[in-house]
Amino acid sequence: MASALITGGTSGIGYAFAQELASRGTDLVLVARDAARLEATAAELGGQYGIAVETITADLSERDDMHRVAERLEDASRPVDILINNAGFGLHSTALNPAEVDVNTRAIEVMCVAVFILSGAAARAMKARGRGQIITVASSSSSIFSGNYSAIKAWARTFSNSLALELSGTGVTATALLPGWVRTEFHERAGINASKLPGIVWIDSGKLVRTALDDAAKGRFESVPDWKWKVAMFLADHGPRTLTRWFSKKLTNSRKH
Repeated sequence: MASALITGGTSGIGYAFAQELASRGTDLVLVARDAARLEATAAELGGQYGIAVETITADLSERDDMHRVAERLEDASRPVDILINNAGFGLHSTALNPAEVDVNTRAIEVMCVAVFILSGAAARAMKARGRGQIITVASSSSSIFSGNYSAIKAWARTFSNSLALELSGTGVTATALLPGWVRTEFHERAGINASKLPGIVWIDSGKLVRTALDDAAKGRFESVPDWKWKVAMFLADHGPRTLTRWFSKKLTNSRKH
């Protein structure tokens, strides 16, 4: 039976991945900081779908925990077929505030350093077996300029594409997921006001993860969930940078109120 390791697998997009994969009969390895929530999620999904669910309590801003999860990914006796780099959090902060340096550096550890270490471990193990999939949750904000979060997700997107090229011909794929606004608890936990956004921009989390898994199975370098976000990403990537900067400023200002 196939298995998937999901970081941040107890909430938001990570939980949506866990539900979808469990419904397909995939065994899970869930990684998160909250031990109680991990156990509750494992009991729920294992009971509902009859799969095996392993849990690893880890804080991916801590290097020792990163390496502990990496060791699990390289354990040849318990192969992981799919790695989903999902752990992360939103940033509603500024580089101008010295009090927010710690949260921003923690974000880099969780969403850049951990992604690098875990992806490398998974890629080595998967390459040796000649198969596997690595999905990294980046963001549509990787194409705009909205604080450190955009910078971090731009790194994740570029790294995933670079890894995909490096793994070409090995049977292992790497896919960057570029979601837009997804209906989860993510924005509320980050203190981001999304109440003024029109309904058309929102994406269903179930549709998002199904599309991502299908795209990864096809070996696509990037996964964008639907036509409206495909158009938005194309404009952000290929349109005038002055337009992208204007939009980024408007979006950033809108989140302050």
